[in-house]
Amino acid sequence: MVGALSAVLVAVLALAGCSVDRSGADDSKPTIRLAYQAFPSGDLIVKNNRWLEEALPGFNIKWTKFDSGADVNTAFVAKEVDFAAIGSSPVARGLSAPLNIPYQVAFILDVAGDNEALVARNGTGVNSVADLRGKRVATAFASTAHYSLLAALNQAGLTVKDVNLIDLQPQASLAAWQRGDVDAVYTWLPTLDELRKDGKTLIASRELATAGKPTLDLGVVSTAFAEKNPEAVDAWRTAQARALELIKSDPDAAAEAIAAQLGTTPQDAANQLKQGTYLTVAELTSPTWLGTESAPGNVSQNLYSAARFLADQQQIPSAPALEVFQKALYTKGLPDVLKQ
Repeated sequence: MVGALSAVLVAVLALAGCSVDRSGADDSKPTIRLAYQAFPSGDLIVKNNRWLEEALPGFNIKWTKFDSGADVNTAFVAKEVDFAAIGSSPVARGLSAPLNIPYQVAFILDVAGDNEALVARNGTGVNSVADLRGKRVATAFASTAHYSLLAALNQAGLTVKDVNLIDLQPQASLAAWQRGDVDAVYTWLPTLDELRKDGKTLIASRELATAGKPTLDLGVVSTAFAEKNPEAVDAWRTAQARALELIKSDPDAAAEAIAAQLGTTPQDAANQLKQGTYLTVAELTSPTWLGTESAPGNVSQNLYSAARFLADQQQIPSAPALEVFQKALYTKGLPDVLKQ
């Protein structure tokens, strides 16, 4: 545990020195710091369309790109971000020891489907998850993809000791794939589509969800920020809900906004959107998912189950009590705040 904390502190020191760009900010206004990731979601629509700048003119809005949930957790430990897009497995890890990050889940960006998957490179002779024994498999450690890879291996009767597991961020895994340095990769869009061009999908997160290991992309907020700025949290949630509605009501406009952020074509972005599951506002505030202020939803159980699995896989020392995850749902004002 001491080693883990030391590693986090080293990463925090590196992060604190280089990650936050405040150029162009109005020093007379407080700054809201948002961590985003380059996967198709309503979060990119909010960023591209500058809806937060429109809704919160009294704040500077600062977006910073992160490669994975592990990096986002490090930024929260360093107190460098207020909001973030992050996977459910990193959140389960973040709410557990030794990190014990004081943040709360305030939104569900998407439910992982075919937008995260395990792909084997053509010519490796790998045609099933069981064939990965002794092979080189890359994923971003402490991400939802890492969690899903562990679940896929477990389902196939393998453990991490049966494969040569390599920690690589999406773009680095693509480069390793192209060099022939890895045999398989578990990752997410848009890198995933590049791998599929000369690889075979072994299993997708949609299948693992059906088997009891669902993963989500979540919107989280620092507890301290939420307590101090509840109106800003309401504006952020309303903007995210607006983006979910746009994905449903005008998929072409949603794809165009996401394409602008990902540097791809609207057609590619539209195809990527079709691979994930995006909830309606009614679904979001149902008992199955985030729930309401009077009846918090089942996401807490999902996170608890993820933490228990991570503990079983020796990825964290132990899983905290279910109550920890129940308290980590930010449902204040739901569902009414999203109907404004």
